[in-house]
Parts: sequence; C-alpha cells; structure tokens
Amino acid sequence: MNSQVQKRRASLIIQNAVEVVTCRGSNVSSVETVPRGWVAIAGEEIIAVGSRDQVAAEVDMEHAEVIDATGKVVAPGFVDCHTHLVFGGSRVQEYAAKMTIDDPAELARLGIQTGIQVSVEMTSKSSEEQLFQAAKERLERMLHAGTTTVESKSGYGLTTTNEIKMLHVNAKLAKAMPVDIVSTFLGAHGWPAHLPKEVYMGVLLDEMIPWVSGLGIATYCDVWCDNGHFTAQESEKILRAAADAGLQPKIHTDAYSYVGGSDLAAEMGMVSADHLNYTPPAVMKKLANAGVTGVLMPALDFAVRHPRPFDARAMIDSGMNVALATNLCPGCWTESMQFVMALACRLYRMSPAEALRAATIGGAMALGLGNDRGSIEAGKLADLQIWNVPSYEHVIYRLGGNVVEWVIKRGKLVVDRTNQEKGTENLV
Repeated sequence: MNSQVQKRRASLIIQNAVEVVTCRGSNVSSVETVPRGWVAIAGEEIIAVGSRDQVAAEVDMEHAEVIDATGKVVAPGFVDCHTHLVFGGSRVQEYAAKMTIDDPAELARLGIQTGIQVSVEMTSKSSEEQLFQAAKERLERMLHAGTTTVESKSGYGLTTTNEIKMLHVNAKLAKAMPVDIVSTFLGAHGWPAHLPKEVYMGVLLDEMIPWVSGLGIATYCDVWCDNGHFTAQESEKILRAAADAGLQPKIHTDAYSYVGGSDLAAEMGMVSADHLNYTPPAVMKKLANAGVTGVLMPALDFAVRHPRPFDARAMIDSGMNVALATNLCPGCWTESMQFVMALACRLYRMSPAEALRAATIGGAMALGLGNDRGSIEAGKLADLQIWNVPSYEHVIYRLGGNVVEWVIKRGKLVVDRTNQEKGTENLV
C-alpha cells in the first residue's frame, strides 16, 4: 500500500517558526521548544508537531494553507481560568481614590462607594444586552492578546434573576465570539445587604442551584470561602448541593485568611482552589497530593496592594500544579495574560517557562480541560498564538506591550494583527 495514502491531509500549516513552545510534558518548571518548528492542523485538530521533515513524514501538506512564522514564536493559546468577565459599569473612582486614600471613613466622606455591592448594584441595573456588549468588547481585547479559552463567573447578581442573566450573557458570548467560554455559577460571591446570610443560603440551596442546574447554563459552582464571607462548613454545604445537582465544585479561598477552604478543596478533589494567599505549607502539600490546581492571580494582588502576596515558589516546590489567571473584574481590570505572566516572573520569582505553562496547560487543568488544550501536541485542539518575537522569554520582557501577531482558534485564523499599523487590525 502506498504510504502517502495513509497520511492525514492538513488544512493549515504553520512553518519555519524560530521556536514552537509546546508546553507538553509533566515538568512544571520547563517547556519543550522545537527550533525551526512546524505545526500541521486538520480542521480543529493539531495532527503533527516537529521539524519540517518530521511533519512531512506524517502529513499530506500539498493542499494546506500556509502561515509563515519565520522569526516568530508559536505558543498555545492562553487559558484564562478565573475571570469575572461579565459586570456592569466600573469602579474606577474607587480604584483611583485608593491610590492615595486607605481610610474607609475618608472614602465614605468623599462619597466614594466601594466593594462588591457597588458592582452588584450596577450589574443589576444593566440589561442583558448592555452586559453582553460590554463583556464582548473585553473579550475581543483578550482574544487579541492571545487568550482562546476563558472561564467566566457570575456573582454580581446575588438574586436568582440577575445571576441567571449573567450566565445567559456567557452563553451569548460563546456563540458570538471565537473563544470557548467555561461558565461558572458564583451565587456565593456574597449576599445582598438587606438579607441575613442564613436567609440567602436558603435561596442559594433551594432556588438558585436548582434553576441554574435545570437550565444547563453553568459547568461549575464556585463559592468565596474566607473570613467575612462563607465558612468552610457553609461552603461545603453549598458545593455538595451543587455537585448533587450536576455542577462541579470550585472555590475562592485563603485570599484574606485561612479558614479551611483549601483543605475542603483537597478533601472534595476539586479541580482548582483559587487565590491561596494564606494557604499553609502543609495544606499546599495536601492540595498537591489531591491533584488540585492552585490558581494564582498576580494582577489582583497588584491591584489591591495585597498585604500578603501568595507564595508561588512554595506551591511549586510542594509539587502543586499552578495556573495563572487575570481575575478580570471591576477591582482588577486586566485583559492581558502577558501582563499577568510578567508580574508572576518579576514579583513572584516564577521562571518564564513556569509562567507560560501556568498560563496555558496549567489553566486548562484548572478547568478540567487539560486533555484537549493548553499544549501543542497531536490530538489537541488547534488553539494557538504566534508572537512576533525571537524567543518566548520576550513575552515577559516587553512590559506593557502585546507580542501577538496571529491567533488561531480551533484551526481557524481569527486574529491577524499584521496590518495594525495601517489601521486594519481585525478579527478575521
């Protein structure tokens, strides 16, 4: 039999990259690079990665479209595994005032409202269409900066109607944009000011979770477990009810105190535990042994001038898988995983390789998607970005810029920034 017949036919070839950074393998502190690398794609799927000769031996390239990546870097698309993408308005006055004012009483005297409840009010007053348009603009900028999968939480509704409104926006974004949206129900982000927490817990358990589950508009259920928020016992009650309803558990925890939320993440075998500023070393080891990914958000620590930055090195040294995320929200408005990586390296002593893995395959694992994205290898989705830099380390070196030239999502070129100087930068 002619061996040529057995070759898969490629629809798209990326050729001559100065390096293809695959992010495959299990070593969290290194990335595999393929010098002068080629990537072959068939439909939505990567079918070969390697040198020209290696790819040509496996793939029929005769009729494929070609992207010439000479002098450029090919990397997996970013997986932003913790965002609050959908929200109304902004808290820019609060953010600006806090540059020089720390006293809550002084902020109140100046008439500057602060905190989650401000965003809850603005989100509640926004129509579904207004929320959609605002989130879509943010999502477009994220895509142009290399993000191809985004987790998007509710949590600024705190009523059944408004939480579901936010989750409906997630569904509309998934249809309108070439970005995969992982939808998370975060009704336990807090509780309305006019309701005791115990009463709101009843609404969560008896009304919200059954509605969200029945509508099929979320994959995960999240809860904020911290001092002044939900206790570990309350969080477990919410998350076990959600799991019984078919929603997988996630947790915000140890952000401002250690109250047992990270232990709960390990005991329940959650896919991730997020924030982890106050997580004890012994619990880091427990999370590592349970296979729970720690989601770290350098931009959030930066934005709020956190009194106790998380200890990334201790987590990595404990054997934990870690992910990086933007935590895009009204209090931390960043859409760039490149900025997050730069902060992770300079402020948290992560290496460029560790940061890139955490922003790609680490993020995929934090969403239970490590089997089909987050690295460049045969059989995975062709979610790729091509950087106009001579080596991958430049992504954390060129501060405040955007090194992305092309973005490929599920095998299709969706962003082409090569004509940006002519004013024609566009979604393809």
